[in-house]
Amino acid sequence: MFASTPASAATSCLGSTCTGKDPAATTCQNDAKTVYWDGWLNVELRYSPSCRAAWARWQGAGGTTEPLKVQIENNQGATYSVTTTGATVYTRMVNDKDVLARAAGFKNGGAQYSYTAWY
Repeated sequence: MFASTPASAATSCLGSTCTGKDPAATTCQNDAKTVYWDGWLNVELRYSPSCRAAWARWQGAGGTTEPLKVQIENNQGATYSVTTTGATVYTRMVNDKDVLARAAGFKNGGAQYSYTAWY
């Protein structure tokens, strides 16, 4: 999981300039909302209207006994992922300005998976 201090949250970005950034180190987290939620693996697609960027989050709902890969991707090919075995995690951001993004979760080495809708 990525973490930041309140002082580092002063940085902002927009669209493609957000790609690869930690949402907690930007102002993007301030107006973020969950736009889609996958009810099976509990993966969320988070979106910031002011930054026009998206990321995936998993909040450790009930934990997991096996690794869970949480992933964000956009339809321009940008992809970031993080793996957890129970802790709340989120990915780096991808551009969501005039493109589409979706979140995904993968278990059992990818044999079980779930995607949110594109946003």
